[in-house]
Amino acid sequence: MGTKPLIPMHGGYRKLISFQVAQLAFDVTVRFCDRYIEKRSRTRDQMVQAARSGVQNIAEGSQASGTSKKTELKLTNVARASLEELRLDYEDYLRQHGLPVWDRDDPRRQELVDLRCTTADDVIRWIKAVHDRGQSGQNGQDHKGEKSTASTSSMISGIAANAVLILIAVACSLLDRQIASLAASFENEGGFTERLYRVRSEKRAAASVTSPRGA
Repeated sequence: MGTKPLIPMHGGYRKLISFQVAQLAFDVTVRFCDRYIEKRSRTRDQMVQAARSGVQNIAEGSQASGTSKKTELKLTNVARASLEELRLDYEDYLRQHGLPVWDRDDPRRQELVDLRCTTADDVIRWIKAVHDRGQSGQNGQDHKGEKSTASTSSMISGIAANAVLILIAVACSLLDRQIASLAASFENEGGFTERLYRVRSEKRAAASVTSPRGA
């Protein structure tokens, strides 16, 4: 059985679905804030920074994993907390503008998830399509209350905010699993210090087997 490397493969964060979804939420948030949040508002800066923090900490945690599982776990938790902060900002926006947060069983939620958007443009096209369907009564669900109490711009912002909430929910669910897996791995296998001890022990054991014995 070969010796495990002291520094395992690490830094493949771009392949993590949690990173991809968090990055998508960040990209849409930047556009959302440009259009719907006052440019000099502190909320605007907070939302963009929270979205960015979610992405950056996933990446930094993945990069740090080669030498510190503890750091990876800590930074992944920071990413999760940043996305939770962003979720609250979007919920606040909807509440303060008299717009609904979609129910968990709203079919539009699963529709967006199933679409597997990869760019902000994909999400924005979907937002427009949902709005147009609502205007023509093709939603397959009664959203008349939303139409009667909101202007077109407000309606679109409400759909956009809910769209990002869906992305955040997906990213948070993935990060929860990631954190649980990292915690279990750290508990069972330890981190860099434990790997270093094992590598040194294996080398000493190998050296004692191959070295010539005294007469």
